[in-house]
Amino acid sequence: MTTTAITHISALVTNDPSLGDSSPLGLIQDAAVVIEDDRIVWTGESSKAPATDNAVDAGGRAVIPGFVDSHSHLVFAGDRTQEFNARMSGRAYSAGGIRTTVAATRAATDEELSANVARYLAEALRQGTTTFETKSGYGLTVEDEARALRIAARHTDEVTFLGAHIVSPDYADDPAGYVDLVTGPMLDACAPYARWIDVFCEKGAFDGDQARAVLTAGRAKGLHPRVHANQLGHGPGVQLAVELDAASADHCTHLTDADVDALARSETVATLLPGAEFSTRAAWPDARRLLDAGATVALSTDCNPGSSFTSSVPFCIALAVRDMGMTPDEALWSATAGGAAALRRDDIGRIAPGALADLVVLDAPSHVHLAYRPGVPLVHEVWRRGERVVAPRSS
Repeated sequence: MTTTAITHISALVTNDPSLGDSSPLGLIQDAAVVIEDDRIVWTGESSKAPATDNAVDAGGRAVIPGFVDSHSHLVFAGDRTQEFNARMSGRAYSAGGIRTTVAATRAATDEELSANVARYLAEALRQGTTTFETKSGYGLTVEDEARALRIAARHTDEVTFLGAHIVSPDYADDPAGYVDLVTGPMLDACAPYARWIDVFCEKGAFDGDQARAVLTAGRAKGLHPRVHANQLGHGPGVQLAVELDAASADHCTHLTDADVDALARSETVATLLPGAEFSTRAAWPDARRLLDAGATVALSTDCNPGSSFTSSVPFCIALAVRDMGMTPDEALWSATAGGAAALRRDDIGRIAPGALADLVVLDAPSHVHLAYRPGVPLVHEVWRRGERVVAPRSS
């Protein structure tokens, strides 16, 4: 196997305290990384790097793990620019929201949907995202949900069945019938293509009993739960997520003390999605409260056409630092190791021997620049599974 050393790294974020300065980021100054095939095999001081077949000089730049975007909705068609413009302009807007995207997605061809997914994933990769999860949820029929997941599975292993996004317009007068469809024929058709099952547990979508039925049916088919929880108001989503050992409770904007305590005592990750609050002018999640309680926090984009149309994890890091009480170190950890925890993965989100060689070289001397210089394209190059997939801009 060919080995490659990346040397002269100003500051290496390993997310392994045993490898660096004993902080959660495991920082190593003037560092090097050695890659063999698709894995990290060595990290340490640049002067102590072993001989390798190839060498890449980082030129005093910082290196961080590839971002792990653990919540996105990329299988869609259509555009909701007018809805966003009206919201930002303070005007009433009566279009159908998610239902608008459902109609456009149903009308799109497989090729159009797959091209859209590829486009947004390439956009995310250029900004340092090396692992992503994505969901169905814009089909809401057996056929359209299954094809959404088939398309998603061409692009990622982290695929989530979200037939319970909203009650399908076709079942507007029979929500119980739609839950039966989701937990029966739709689940049967979709389970072979997914790893996860999700539900939007919220007033106006699915209540606690309906969400429990969806998630327990999914577990019986071998899918692990995730929950859209407590985004729009207080509700049962977080408690249900913890009870069912969901990998993550996502949004977590409106939490009681009991919700925070439950998350802190569980393996369920609180995934925060600041792009949604930015795009809807809603209240920010209180990351500080969760972190101080001992909960594991992830940061993700929630990339979708309606409420968070961004694929940029660096943008979400800047928002989390500015408006959610996170330090730059905490935000970076949450966007890498935190996202890995939300996917129950230990082979990503860190730069340590045995992990996949997914890393980002920043055109900056420190990861702090991700929040310090918001909106600036700081990603110099990206490596995924040992291959450089985004080359330096100068080349």
